[in-house]
Amino acid sequence: MIEIKNLHKSFGSKKVLNGVDFIINKGETVVIIGQSGCGKSVLIKHIVGLLTPDKGDVIVEGKVVNNLSIKELYDLRKKFGFLFQSAALFDSMTVEENVSLPLVESFSYSKKDIRKIVEEKLELVGLRDVLNLKPAELSGGMKKRVGLARALVTNPSYILYDEPTTGLDPIMSDSIDLLIKDLAEKLSVTSIVVTHDMYSVKNVADRVAMMHEGKIYFNGSTEELLNSSDKIISDFVRRTQI
Repeated sequence: MIEIKNLHKSFGSKKVLNGVDFIINKGETVVIIGQSGCGKSVLIKHIVGLLTPDKGDVIVEGKVVNNLSIKELYDLRKKFGFLFQSAALFDSMTVEENVSLPLVESFSYSKKDIRKIVEEKLELVGLRDVLNLKPAELSGGMKKRVGLARALVTNPSYILYDEPTTGLDPIMSDSIDLLIKDLAEKLSVTSIVVTHDMYSVKNVADRVAMMHEGKIYFNGSTEELLNSSDKIISDFVRRTQI
């Protein structure tokens, strides 16, 4: 379980998180929505300790993330996979080198075992015969899948998705959504998806949290979100569906 307690974060004079309280249960897929700049990405970066709160705590499996030593934090991060918005692949590396990077940096597998694991994860995201390709040779959807394979390569307990369908056409977006849902079911991982795409919300969410003015403004089912009479919620849903 991940528990977020009274989380505050400012950058200079700009307050981004203003007392976030939130619980993410084991095995569920939670989608976090909200207007651009509301703090969605900042929130998930706190969960993996990429940012330190000004006030409040992030607790993962009973451990307060912001109180961990560097070694303890690195050990905890091994339980997380992170799909960045742009996939964040290294242009100079092949697909194999990109996907294997977490294994090379943090584990002691043989080259043979690393290649086998990489091939398994690429197969899991629907990619074959791409080991020697460079990112420039991949489509946008393929880059997302390679980034997801890298996020999966350490067999994480948690996967964080930052705008996984941004920049993709509707068909590829649906494909990524189905992959997120399929992986959650097959691997029994806890998934946290940050998005502004209401179609993704409908496709993957077990539960939806909407952020507004630095706090969790709504926390409930997709059906409750879509049927809400709250003006802030209904206006957001209407704008994102246009």
